[in-house]
Amino acid sequence: MKRMKTANLALRPAILLSLVAGLTVSVGLLAPPSTLAQEGPAQTVGSGSNIPLATDAPDQYVVKTGDTLWDISKVFLREPWYWPEIWYVNPQIANPHLIYPGDVLKLVYVDGQPRLTVAQRGGETVEGGRGGKRLSPEVRREPLSQAVTAIPYDVVASFMGRPTLLTKDQVKTAPYIVALRDSRVIGAMGNEVYARGIEEAAPDTRYSVVHVGEQLRDPDNNDLLGYSGLYVGSGPVVTQGDPAKILMTDSTREVLQGDKVFPESVDVNVDFVPHAPASDIDAGIIAVRSHTVMGQYQVVALNRGSSAGLEPGHILAVFQRGGVVRDTFKEGGLAANRKGRGASLFGNKVQLPDERTGVVMVFKAFDNMSYALVMESTHEIRQGDRAKNP
Repeated sequence: MKRMKTANLALRPAILLSLVAGLTVSVGLLAPPSTLAQEGPAQTVGSGSNIPLATDAPDQYVVKTGDTLWDISKVFLREPWYWPEIWYVNPQIANPHLIYPGDVLKLVYVDGQPRLTVAQRGGETVEGGRGGKRLSPEVRREPLSQAVTAIPYDVVASFMGRPTLLTKDQVKTAPYIVALRDSRVIGAMGNEVYARGIEEAAPDTRYSVVHVGEQLRDPDNNDLLGYSGLYVGSGPVVTQGDPAKILMTDSTREVLQGDKVFPESVDVNVDFVPHAPASDIDAGIIAVRSHTVMGQYQVVALNRGSSAGLEPGHILAVFQRGGVVRDTFKEGGLAANRKGRGASLFGNKVQLPDERTGVVMVFKAFDNMSYALVMESTHEIRQGDRAKNP
């Protein structure tokens, strides 16, 4: 199991949220078995703690359908990436690391430190709680797909489970659509297309069709990181050969000659935990899908990836570069008075500070770049802005 990193090791409780079946992070021991979680009044910050609880953090919260882990974190914390610091895994229930709609989360204190735990599962009191039916460890009947995820899946669906970053080699050598049946120029769902490079594919094997999008270049050195891969659609092979024939049973945009073809795969894990990077990150924001201005729940690309220490769940603050102005008022406005309309041409240059404009969460990391979702923004986020440790 993989040990999750956090920004401040001194604040880390020994029990962390775990990922089970691709959904959890490893679990350790928070305290000796005799240590009990005690209920107590909500505080802005726990005694002796730097965990930033929200000023209006409730004593308990009932998880609702449609909630994300980010939403729930915001209920209790001013800074949602501190979630791993307050999550108290209750060993009395099965899969305590997973949260489902109907669960009741309770804010308690352990040795004066704020902790959040599951008090009820869908209205049933957890072992050790007060009143109601006690739950014993047993298999959770709800499917894992109903568990709360870190971010809305539908927002990033087109970036998950399909090639979203194409390398130069893939663009050059990957199988491709050579023609469409009946001499069509463009295709859609229900049309048949011909693909080269998959002659060994068995009938009914499903393939995704991906359009080669814009170049993604490193804003720091202009190196080519790859190409944006735009999902077109998918379908099964109906006739083997070279070319092989594919029936498009799904499409989100037109199918064109030259579009690339990849075996359909499932890579849809969005069940990670918001947390700050352990290493220093300074990444540039790259526009995605021709957007030059981004807002909440839009996807951005970063010119740093796993080789720089980034992983899904990492939170980064976005900063707009400060501008440069001329100070014409240093001597009580004398420069402006003497130069009149030309005052803006004189005076010393002053570098304004960078301004924080939002927060992004990494949801997919490659070696040298990542995709992140804009979670919050107070101003427009633009290509060229910097993403750094929060």
